[in-house]
Amino acid sequence: MSFTVVIPARYASTRLPAKPLKEIAGKPMIQHVYERACESDARQVIIATDDARIESVARSFGAQVCMTSVAHTSGTDRLQEVVSSLGLADDEIVVNVQGDEPLMPAQVINQVAQNLAAMQDASMATLSEPIHSLVDFRNPNIVKVVADTNGRALYFSRAPIPWPRDHFANSDVADLPVNFPAQRHIGIYAYRVALLHKFVSWQPAPLEQIESLEQLRVMWNGQVIHIAEAVVAVPGGVDTEADLQRIKLLLEK
Repeated sequence: MSFTVVIPARYASTRLPAKPLKEIAGKPMIQHVYERACESDARQVIIATDDARIESVARSFGAQVCMTSVAHTSGTDRLQEVVSSLGLADDEIVVNVQGDEPLMPAQVINQVAQNLAAMQDASMATLSEPIHSLVDFRNPNIVKVVADTNGRALYFSRAPIPWPRDHFANSDVADLPVNFPAQRHIGIYAYRVALLHKFVSWQPAPLEQIESLEQLRVMWNGQVIHIAEAVVAVPGGVDTEADLQRIKLLLEK
């Protein structure tokens, strides 16, 4: 089973400008992400960016870089431009590893690619992890996912799903039920190339716009997304200065 990793990296960031170039343990963040991806079984790892500063830094540590349009409104659009530039076949698998995930385990990258390869009726695959805290369950910044018995995603939401009605009938409840199956979505995706070409031809879906979740465009158009629990824990990525300091503490020991 062969797959390609693409790492989208943008210079602009509302909460942390120049994020991919922030230094961690003597290296820019994007280099850490690239090195983690290179530890996977991917046949090639490509950094996709629209910024010459990121391109220059990435080439300096030996990465393959694909320059993309500044007009893209989503990472999925950027990914589609990359696969088109590379001439990848419709049935090939591409894994999107976010450029702000310097601790993404190689096992997880392999897992999401293998899961997609194994489920022939799926166009896309992603991963999840258990939610143990009521605070996290209610947090709209933590995306929840529910799936059927075969690992086909039923819905992704910022709302707390599934809702344990009877458990919360008592308003004084402060914890989730024991062994409650709430799952937090992890933002790593594997795609069949054919889906990427379809995705950019679709209009944003109503549910996607309500929830601000791109993957709902895929489901709205009748495509199957496979979901499974990650084989190892996935440390959080970098969205804020506080996240950056947390990662530095881990990598600069």
